[in-house]
Amino acid sequence: MTYTGEVRVGGAPDTREIDGLVVTKIAVGPMDNNAYLLRCASTGQALLIDAANEPERLIELIGDVPVGTIVTTHRHADHWQALWEVQAHTGAEVVAHPADADELPVTVTHRAEHGDVLRFGDAEVSVIHLRGHTPGSIAILYDASGRLAGEPHVFTGDSLFPGGVGKTVTPEAFTSLLNDVNERLFDPLPDTTWVYPGHGKDTTLGTERPHLGEWRARGW
Repeated sequence: MTYTGEVRVGGAPDTREIDGLVVTKIAVGPMDNNAYLLRCASTGQALLIDAANEPERLIELIGDVPVGTIVTTHRHADHWQALWEVQAHTGAEVVAHPADADELPVTVTHRAEHGDVLRFGDAEVSVIHLRGHTPGSIAILYDASGRLAGEPHVFTGDSLFPGGVGKTVTPEAFTSLLNDVNERLFDPLPDTTWVYPGHGKDTTLGTERPHLGEWRARGW
């Protein structure tokens, strides 16, 4: 079946296979959060992005898949409501940026900095720090160790959505976030980069790139 990335709370997850990776997207909780299960295609080892809500659904989604890492993209509570239960179930290492780590309900065992690499099985992803939505917001980039240079995949939390960057509370935070999104996503990555946000539908950098000037002009 064709992956669309269109999921709804209470509905079925959506799954796609990329080079070396199986990605499953599910929507959970009253704020329609997306959680993503990334599984190494060769070893079955996995990483979960945002244990956001509905721990029983996330644990059911995981099943017997060995999840060794849970990444929390940022400190906002709608992205970690299920973290305690899912971490207890899996025994996974918890990853967050140091600027947001102390706001989480469990001990962060890996305080990840910009450029850090997270490995699970034969797969690896890199951490991109995007400052502005929160001080420690991060995105997670998969490019199959360079094999997907023409079509990377990036999981952006609440820092980038179809139609704009994430919510900020001051003009300075907005400028910081838009600058980071420009310099750390749009500048180095191609238009074909697939974007998986923390809520709602997916997009690509090519779809959003023509609107960067508009976003800066409107201030959100």
